[in-house]
Amino acid sequence: MTDGGGVSIGFRWLAHGEGLELPARQTAGAAGVDLAAALPLDDEITIAPGERALLPCGFAIALPQGYEAQIRPRSGLAAKFGVTVLNSPGTIDCDYRGEIKVVLINHGHDPFPVRRGDRIAQLVVAPVSLPQFRLEAELDETERGIGGYGSTGHRTRG
Repeated sequence: MTDGGGVSIGFRWLAHGEGLELPARQTAGAAGVDLAAALPLDDEITIAPGERALLPCGFAIALPQGYEAQIRPRSGLAAKFGVTVLNSPGTIDCDYRGEIKVVLINHGHDPFPVRRGDRIAQLVVAPVSLPQFRLEAELDETERGIGGYGSTGHRTRG
């Protein structure tokens, strides 16, 4: 399953992805690999402010049982342009064999052009912990209790 500390993943280029670089980490300490847009060579998709686009990556993968892949935003695109992954993180299940695609949304003020080979997101592979629910009449007490959204972040100003 592993080779050099990583998990072995089947990878197949689709016709429109051939010629792109393999997804790769940009530094030795990076958790994810960058995903590139597999658009036609002379094509460009422009995502208008407030709009979204489904972008192809041009490949399919075969994750081993017990793993998932998460599609996450690239922080630089979010910080500089307001562009992020809409369903973040997007989950790729181990039994999916279709093309990897990314849903980008433009929360910025300017149109955002995407061209072939542009790095648009990152993919992180992680083990899956499968829940086994057990019914209980009551749950144990905690300091937080039933406090919901924002319940731990209140500060008094004085």
